[in-house]
Amino acid sequence: MAEQSPGSQARRYILGVGMTAALAMALGGCQLVPKSRPERPPEPIQPEVEAVPEEAPGPRLPPEETRNRVAVLVPTSGANAGVGQSIANAANLALLDAGGERIRISVYDTARGGAAAAANAALAEGNGLFLGPLLADDVREVAPIARQAGVPVISFSNDVSVAGGGVYLMGFTPAQSIARVVGHAREAGLERFGAVTPIGVYGRRASQAMIDSVDRAGGRLVAMQAYDASPAGLRTAVGRLHALGSYDAVLIADGGRNAAAAAPLLKTGASAGMRLLGTELWATETSLGRTPALRGAWYASVSDGMFNQLRTRYRARYGANPYRLASLGYDSVLLAVRIAKNWRLGRPFPERELRDPVGFAGVDGPFRFSSNGIAERSLEVREVTAAGTITVSPAPRSFD
Repeated sequence: MAEQSPGSQARRYILGVGMTAALAMALGGCQLVPKSRPERPPEPIQPEVEAVPEEAPGPRLPPEETRNRVAVLVPTSGANAGVGQSIANAANLALLDAGGERIRISVYDTARGGAAAAANAALAEGNGLFLGPLLADDVREVAPIARQAGVPVISFSNDVSVAGGGVYLMGFTPAQSIARVVGHAREAGLERFGAVTPIGVYGRRASQAMIDSVDRAGGRLVAMQAYDASPAGLRTAVGRLHALGSYDAVLIADGGRNAAAAAPLLKTGASAGMRLLGTELWATETSLGRTPALRGAWYASVSDGMFNQLRTRYRARYGANPYRLASLGYDSVLLAVRIAKNWRLGRPFPERELRDPVGFAGVDGPFRFSSNGIAERSLEVREVTAAGTITVSPAPRSFD
């Protein structure tokens, strides 16, 4: 992490702390994953924000308009409509809570007609900042269109391969989660590590993150095994892992269902006392503790404290529970509102301010964008219990 001088750090981070306090008052007062999915919440209600028109977009808004325009590019129809609508609703709620008088939000459906069409419609209507898309493939469509127009993209994807060149990622990445939990395990004295990872893009990235994290933390990576989606494939991978040695800790880089299946297989024999580790995917699971072998496991994630307040506010306004990713929509609007104070009407969005090394504050805690455009986050470590989870290592309040 980049170091700041004491004077600069204190001066700049006051803004982040202030935003956190304001956010708490507002809340109090009022793609790349394995196939296992969390329980689906009730469908959110349509947002109270301007939707993209059915007809061909008209000319740019007149220059005398008093607010800069910001496009929220999410799927509001099709298979991912629930997640996209939840993000859009939360974006609208953030604008109401933050009192953003300098920006105007419009929602564009990336599923109907495609992400490229949504991006072109947004540009034709004068939007100078894109929040979204959600899916990595949609980011790949939107990025060159936005880049040619000089419009930054703050995507909700967690696929690091699409970051850079004016594209910033708000999504939660496995590499940061794995690095945090491995670091905590090393601080606890655990030295010998193993991992089981699903075959596919997520598994490959989790494997590389495990290699890098154990090396940086000064541990020893004994072995890793990849598995396919079948129960037999998982049993075979765990058997091979056991044959290669014993472990102080083993990472299960998958969602709750496969973690629950792998845990009893891993905690047998000489490794019965091992510590199991998880990734950020576990943060959306509510039933991990029902599997006795998972109790005591650790994983790293953003804190849910502020999100629980957002959930209450969201439910009161929309009559439904938000998806967990709704926080990305909320925090991206808070970010836009903050920077909009220095966004002159009719001028390009001041992209340089996205690279503030002190970072920003939001529902998911402090975050900042690294030089490659990926959101670096402050994560806590949780331990799975029979009743849910407890925090065993709080998230840092700021960046070093």
